[in-house]
Amino acid sequence: MRRSDLVQNMQSNTSNRTTQIIFGERQHLLRVLDSLETSDLPPARRTHEKRVLEDLIHARTKELNEINSSWDEKIGMVLSGEAKSDMLDSLAKTAPKADYYLLRLISEHPRVSAETLNKLAKHPYPAIRENVARHPNASPATLQLLSRDRSQPLWYLVAFNPNTPVTLRRKLQERLRKLGENGGTK
Repeated sequence: MRRSDLVQNMQSNTSNRTTQIIFGERQHLLRVLDSLETSDLPPARRTHEKRVLEDLIHARTKELNEINSSWDEKIGMVLSGEAKSDMLDSLAKTAPKADYYLLRLISEHPRVSAETLNKLAKHPYPAIRENVARHPNASPATLQLLSRDRSQPLWYLVAFNPNTPVTLRRKLQERLRKLGENGGTK
């Protein structure tokens, strides 16, 4: 889980169960199951606990597929070495906004198009916008947009992106220099 997940969830009393969170829970349950299988427990207890864990893992998988059908297959497509820009664009266009994990993976993929990055720059999940701000395929227009986001210091990441227009980069680096002189209080 990223720090931005914690900050986002601390801001409200309700938990937003996105794929980022559900996937993390499932991965943890799988590690607990692996640990259980090598533990020295009475056979009946081990069998019972294994069944409970498998039910929980199945429930998380079902939850992921309810958010975005065939979720594991889509994740596999993005993570494969065969992922092409047009396939990433298509997955990003059809993914529900709540599929934070898939969209985060797409936003950091080396073959994602500038057009898709522009769309993802408007996503509510901070980690996705952070990935776009540092991505070498982000267009100057997208970087300009992100530099104006006052909800988080995306301008800092934009300042070091090689696609940032020179005048904007200088302006942002000057802002960074002033922050350093003032002890980061501006």
